[in-house]
Amino acid sequence: MYDDIEKFLQSHDNDLMPIRYTYSDIKKITNGFKDKLGEGGFGSVFKGKLRSGRFAAVKLLEKSKANGQDFINEVATIGRIHHVNVVQLIGYTVEGSNRALIYEFMPNGSLEKYIFSRQGNVPLSNEKMYEIALGVARGIEYLHQGCEMQILHFDIKPHNILLNDKFVPKISDFGLAKLYPTNNNTVPLTAARGTIGYMAPELNFKNIGGVSYKADVYSYGMLLMEMIGRRKNLNAFANHFSQIYFPSWVYDQVSEGKDIEVQEDAMEHEKKTTKKMIIVASWCIQLKPVDRPSMHKVVEMLESDVESLRMPPKPLLTPYQMPGDDDKANHAKLSNPPNDCIDSSY
Repeated sequence: MYDDIEKFLQSHDNDLMPIRYTYSDIKKITNGFKDKLGEGGFGSVFKGKLRSGRFAAVKLLEKSKANGQDFINEVATIGRIHHVNVVQLIGYTVEGSNRALIYEFMPNGSLEKYIFSRQGNVPLSNEKMYEIALGVARGIEYLHQGCEMQILHFDIKPHNILLNDKFVPKISDFGLAKLYPTNNNTVPLTAARGTIGYMAPELNFKNIGGVSYKADVYSYGMLLMEMIGRRKNLNAFANHFSQIYFPSWVYDQVSEGKDIEVQEDAMEHEKKTTKKMIIVASWCIQLKPVDRPSMHKVVEMLESDVESLRMPPKPLLTPYQMPGDDDKANHAKLSNPPNDCIDSSY
């Protein structure tokens, strides 16, 4: 495993790469791993301070992770990217079995805690949520089209969107990412990857289309729905069945011309912004990849007037989104959208 990492780093060692630190360097940076910011399946994250005085987040990876591929993915993809909406990888450590990644520090943490409100968190306005949504869309568009290689993230979700001191969103965690030539329309994958609830259906159901950058578009649409509703998309404890699966419920509300009141006393322009986000999200979570827009088109739609946007067909549910057998009858009436429902510009 460590030989693989060394070979990779030596073959890619150039000015574009992040700085290589020793293990004793990161001990100093983190003051002996004193200030722990959190932990996940990958290991733990500590707050650190670089010699320049700049704060950093040091992700210490667990030794047990198989073949170091996550580490290589992260350095290979994120290490060469400089975009305002992608978190910057400052450096890394590879020393024996110790591996760490050093990122710019994000004082406002992940988007997750602002969507699924917890006590003590500052609630974000509709306008701020819209700005964050647009920033994330621009970041994904850059990954898909702005680099010499196409980078597919495969794990877009609130937890992986970090916010800086001005609440500018930055996409993080490229452990599942894959690089492909930009002219690849579909990509070969041996196993489904991502997080249930955000994972595109074609990763599980091969008959609806090949895997491509449209998988990230789907995940973005599910993220956008959660930003609109300030809740998980699937909520088994909702008062009415129609509200259990939020994307389905909110689509019906907009189709019937009803306002979605996310915050009290919303101004007219805020209601329009919310409606625009719902329409865009509904396009993104279309069942078939071919029916979803590109991220370039998503950015265009988010920046345009709501009056210029058309409602897509109602997004179809996939089996793992179904609330339960008792409710299947309610979904029986959903049918496949016609193929000509989207402008050729999509």
